[in-house]
Amino acid sequence: MLPDDALFDFIFWPLATIALYAASRLINKRWPRWWTGPLILTPLAVITLVCALKADYRDYMSGTHWLLVMLGPATVAFAIPIYEQRAVIKRHWPVLLVGVVAGSTIAMAAAWGMAQALGVPETVGRSLMPRSTTTPFAMAVSGEIGGLPDLTALFVMMTGISGGLIGDAMLKWLPLRSAMARGALFGMGAHSIGVAKANQLGREEGSIAGLVMILAGLLNLLAAPVIMLALS
Repeated sequence: MLPDDALFDFIFWPLATIALYAASRLINKRWPRWWTGPLILTPLAVITLVCALKADYRDYMSGTHWLLVMLGPATVAFAIPIYEQRAVIKRHWPVLLVGVVAGSTIAMAAAWGMAQALGVPETVGRSLMPRSTTTPFAMAVSGEIGGLPDLTALFVMMTGISGGLIGDAMLKWLPLRSAMARGALFGMGAHSIGVAKANQLGREEGSIAGLVMILAGLLNLLAAPVIMLALS
């Protein structure tokens, strides 16, 4: 039997989080703007609720830990869009491979270099490195290389928001005429938020963005042991 406080945390916080996420989706559907996205509104609403109830962060995490565990099956589910886009992979695999490897390498190196330049603790630097992949992959990589997965999730959200905004500006200045180039820009630079933005441009752009996001996540996950050795 769970203590009363633990039982309350186990029931209340997951239900509250899911309800706030559902409300955020309804708001975004009614007013589709980048600042009304569920990845922005839901954390802000949860933080507001936690502060209003004067709750402890550890209580919230203990109650919602099972939601994080569900990211594991979500990662496996990413195999479905890879299978659906197998024709695109077969036709453009050299370009996709070079782009994903280059993008992932630059993103992780830039994050580590920025952490070293700012003098942040090593654990924070390692948490920052996988920020350019979608949350399930980023948290898995963070745990493998000695980072803090919860902190990495925050960095992922910040990267997605800023990447989506910068991506819009870049499209106005760069002569990216092909759907692959536009989709890859958002998929590599802004992961899930970028995929949503790419889908606004067109179906093909959205498919490419999703594919690039998944391939980058898989590459980072496979490279995690090598990264760990390089940082040791």
